[in-house]
Amino acid sequence: MTETNPRKLRGHKATATCCIASRDRPGLVATSGEDGCICWFDMRCKDVQLVMDVGKEPISSLCFNSGNEDILYASSEKEVQCFDVHMAASWKPLQSYSYNKEEINQIACNSKSSFLAAADDGGDVKIIDIHQHHLYKTLRAGAGHTSICSSVQFLPWRPWEVITGGLDSKLIMWDFSKGRPYRIVDFGLPDMNSGSNTGQSCNPAFVHMLAVPEVDMLDKVDKICVVARGDGVVDVINIESELAAMRSKSSTKPRKGSQSRSKDSSTTADIETSDQNGRKRLHLDYSLGGHTAAVSCVAFSLFGERGKFIISGGNDKSVKVWDWSKYHDARQSNGNNDLHLNINLSKKVNWLCTTPTESENLVVCDTTKVVKVYSVL
Repeated sequence: MTETNPRKLRGHKATATCCIASRDRPGLVATSGEDGCICWFDMRCKDVQLVMDVGKEPISSLCFNSGNEDILYASSEKEVQCFDVHMAASWKPLQSYSYNKEEINQIACNSKSSFLAAADDGGDVKIIDIHQHHLYKTLRAGAGHTSICSSVQFLPWRPWEVITGGLDSKLIMWDFSKGRPYRIVDFGLPDMNSGSNTGQSCNPAFVHMLAVPEVDMLDKVDKICVVARGDGVVDVINIESELAAMRSKSSTKPRKGSQSRSKDSSTTADIETSDQNGRKRLHLDYSLGGHTAAVSCVAFSLFGERGKFIISGGNDKSVKVWDWSKYHDARQSNGNNDLHLNINLSKKVNWLCTTPTESENLVVCDTTKVVKVYSVL
């Protein structure tokens, strides 16, 4: 269930681009916009609490420092700025990182608060050491993505690995200590083992956003990645099953030096969805009541039983709340009960996040300057 009329958060003068919610302070939400501002909202209060005017260029992404939510990172154009929330009124950044050569699409901080990743339009991902304040490694386009890198996330259970997605329809797992990929999943390949038409054929399976569970969710939701795809599909991928399949496949082939891993990674279609229990890949698509256009964003629920729901937003002007716990508990239905909730909007979705509160727990940035807040019960 959800409230029909959302609460409306006003503070931006142009389209809201991103939103993040505090884990340590439930109800505190930060949003960014094309107006170059960061707005702070407290769900207990009526009006915006603080507006940080940090620049003239649009802010594309926000993230908290994982170990200290008083520290906030914001990306704008080719730059990442670091702010202390307690000094927010001054709008002066503590640090500024300008390592990316193209516009940044998403930033992420690892669970140990030691590295920051910035994915850009050139296909590169810059790994920044935020303790020493220098560039640690570049995950270069060509070795990985051949187009825009749209999303990046650290894998909390693998401390030296990140996962990225791009508009080349690829999901890539990287060992960032070595700066090279070790697994590539190409969603542009035919899905040979899927029994249904999982995607919209008129739209390519670009990867628009990724979501991975937080450390304290792993016992309940497993080591997975959720993928927002341009063909309207939300994919749930078991990372460890993918790697086990890769190792099994490579062990049956003669190895050809250092190239063996990358060659294995290109043959993904014949191992996709091969788990008889459906545990490796879960496709949440339009046949299950899902999106009819590109999925722009995905997130795990922080409210109630953390990670029980996957929330997706799309260009079809809708937000879907998926109860994927049935699948994880091996009680998978035919899909009729997977879609817990559908929320119809008037505009396309740019970003969404959830809060660890019983109400006002779903925050949505659409293509307007007004941020909407729903209560998912």
